[in-house]
Amino acid sequence: MNKRFARTAFAGVLLSTVCGAAFAQTGAVTTAPAAPAVAGDDRDAKLAALEAQVQVLAAQLADLKAQTVAQIRDVRDTEAKKPSVVIANGKPGIASADGRFTANFHVITQLDAADYDQAAPGNIATDLRRSGPALGSSAANVDLTHARQLKDGDLFRRARFGVDGTAFGDWDYRILFDFGGSGVENTGQLYETWIQYSGLKPFKFKVGAFAPSLGLDDQASTNSMPFLERAVVSDLARGLAAGDTRTAAQIFAGGDHWLAAAAITGRTIGVANTGTILTYSAAGTSTAPVTAAIATAQSYGDQLGFTGRLAASPIHGSDYLVHVGVNGSFVDKPPNTTGPASTGLTPVNAEVIGLSNTAELRVDGTKLINTGNINASNAATLGLELAAQKKNFLLQAEYTNFNVVRSDGVSSPDFHGYYVSGGWVITGERRAYNPQSGAFDAIPVAHPFNLKDGGLGAWELVARYSDMNLNYHAGAPGTAQAVDGIRGGEESNWTVGLNWYPNGITRFMLDYANVKIDRLSPNATTYQTPIGAQIGQSYNVLAGRAQFAF
Repeated sequence: MNKRFARTAFAGVLLSTVCGAAFAQTGAVTTAPAAPAVAGDDRDAKLAALEAQVQVLAAQLADLKAQTVAQIRDVRDTEAKKPSVVIANGKPGIASADGRFTANFHVITQLDAADYDQAAPGNIATDLRRSGPALGSSAANVDLTHARQLKDGDLFRRARFGVDGTAFGDWDYRILFDFGGSGVENTGQLYETWIQYSGLKPFKFKVGAFAPSLGLDDQASTNSMPFLERAVVSDLARGLAAGDTRTAAQIFAGGDHWLAAAAITGRTIGVANTGTILTYSAAGTSTAPVTAAIATAQSYGDQLGFTGRLAASPIHGSDYLVHVGVNGSFVDKPPNTTGPASTGLTPVNAEVIGLSNTAELRVDGTKLINTGNINASNAATLGLELAAQKKNFLLQAEYTNFNVVRSDGVSSPDFHGYYVSGGWVITGERRAYNPQSGAFDAIPVAHPFNLKDGGLGAWELVARYSDMNLNYHAGAPGTAQAVDGIRGGEESNWTVGLNWYPNGITRFMLDYANVKIDRLSPNATTYQTPIGAQIGQSYNVLAGRAQFAF
C-alpha cells in the first residue's frame, strides 16, 4: 500500500507539473509562435526520465522499508531474549524471557521483644518454681537459688537470606541461611536447601533439607503466621520426625482442593544433639551419667522417620471454605547419641526420645515442659486438622496424639495436645488458602499504608487457646511418681494478638499471653524440692515483633 501511494504521489506531482506547463503553453499560443516539434520530443524524454527516477526511488524506498522492518524485528527478538528483572510487590526477582529460569531473592528479618510479668522470686524453701533442666541436661543447669525468672529483652528470632526459583522449567530449588535463634541469635547455619521436580503433574518430588508437610500450623509460612510462634503442640509434633532443617525426601500431589504427601526423614542439619555420656568406675560399673551436647557429626546413628498427610477443602465457594485433614509421623529408629561401650561395658539410653518446648515465645528459650530422655524403640504422632473460613473470618484447630514405645520394659507413654484459634481481618481482606501447602497464606494488603492516599494497610485481630500435656502416670501431689511415670508437665496458654500489615513486605505484631505451667517435681534431688511438689508457675507476657520479609 505504501509503495502504491508513493508511486501515485510522484505521478500526481509529475502530472500536475506537466499539466501546468501545458496550460501555460496553451495560453501562450495567441501571443507567441508555436514551439518547434522537437520541444514535444524533449518533454517526452524528460517525462520518461522522471518516470524512471520514480521507479528507482520507489525501489529504494521498498528496500529501505524492508531493512527497517528487519531491523525492528531483530531488535524485538533481541529484547525478547533478554532476561527480565522485576520487583513484584516489593519482592525482587530475575527471570529468563521464556520463564524457564527464575531466581527470587529472599530476606526475612524478625526482631522480637518481650516483657515477662512474673511474681518476684521468694525464699527457696517456700517458692518452689523451677524451670527444670533442659532436655538431657544435668542438675547443674537447674536454678537452685531462686525461682526461675524468664528473661525480658529482645532477639532476632529469624534473620534469613537466600534464593529460590526454577531451572529448566520443571525444577524448583531453594537455598536459605538463618542467623536468628531461640533465646540468642546464631552465628549462621544452612537452614533450607532442596531441589524439587515438578514436571510430572500432579506429582512433585523434593529432596534436601526442608519441613515435610505435617499439618496446618506446620505448613503456614513463618512470614504470615497469625501469632509470634506456632502452638506448642504443633512445634512438638513437627520436631519429632519433621520440622525445620530436617533432611528428607518427599513425594506429594495435589489439586485445587486436595493434597497428599509422604516423606522419609532423617536428622536435622546444623543442630547439636543432646545425649548422655556415661562414666564408669574402675570395676566397669556405670556411675553418674553426664549429659553434653554432641554435635550431629559425632552422632552414632541418625534418626530414621516417616511423615504423611492427607488434606482437602471439600466444601468451598467464592467467599467460604472448609478444610479437613489428617497427618502423622513415625520414628522407626531414634537417634543414637551414646554409641558403643568400651569392652565389657553395656551403655544405657543408646536410643532416646525426648519432648520439650518453650512457652510459645523464644525471647527466653527456657523449656518449661519437658519429658526428659525416654528410652525408646520408636515413636509416632497422629493429628487431625479442621479449619473454616467465611469472608474475612477464620477458625482453625488441630489435635495431636503422641505415643512413645519404650525399650526398657515398662509401659509406653502417650501424650496429647491441641489448639483452637480464630482470626478476624478488620479491614476486610481474607487470608489466601494455598492448596499447594494445604494451609493459609498471608493477607493480601488491599490498601497499603500511605498518608497521602489515606491507605491504612491491613489489620487483623487473633486469639488462641492451646494445651499440651506431657504427663503420664504422674501421680498425686506430694507423692513419688510411678515406675513408668513421667512428669513432663502440662502447659495451657491463652493468647490474643493484633497484627498490622502496612504493605506486602512489612508487618508489626503484638501478642499478649497468659501461660500456666502445671508440673510436679519428678525428682527431689535434681530439682531441690520436696518430691511431688508443684514446680510450675503462671505468668503473663507481652511481646511484639517488627518484620521485614520478601
